[in-house]
Amino acid sequence: MCVSPARDRVHLYFRLHPQTNIATPQVIDFLRQLRRQVRSPLVIVWDRLNAHRGKAVSDFVRRTSTISAVLLLAYAPELNPVEMVWAYLQTNPLANLPFLDLATLTATTRHHGRRLQRKQLLLRSFIRHSPLPLRLL
Repeated sequence: MCVSPARDRVHLYFRLHPQTNIATPQVIDFLRQLRRQVRSPLVIVWDRLNAHRGKAVSDFVRRTSTISAVLLLAYAPELNPVEMVWAYLQTNPLANLPFLDLATLTATTRHHGRRLQRKQLLLRSFIRHSPLPLRLL
């Protein structure tokens, strides 16, 4: 999730990697793509996934002057608005849907994630629910 510098918009960027453990290459690739889409400087607030803390990711962030990173506490999902995104998807549009194959689950999750990208009020509520100091207008 990205909060605009003016604190008036929230954007959701995501990628799904079915049957893949997220590792350094996926994180760096995502950051490169995010850098292309977001023109202002980025402050990334990471959870403590090993891939986020890897040396190659740290080196990439250090070399990219428009990106800085901050780590959340060791286990603090209540601080992380992205956890609320996944909880919403799992308990609302995806709840009680039977998926017989991974391709259908992936396509349906991607569809609902993209729909969520257009729900500004809901995205803002995830930010507001977090105790992080990301105040919105």
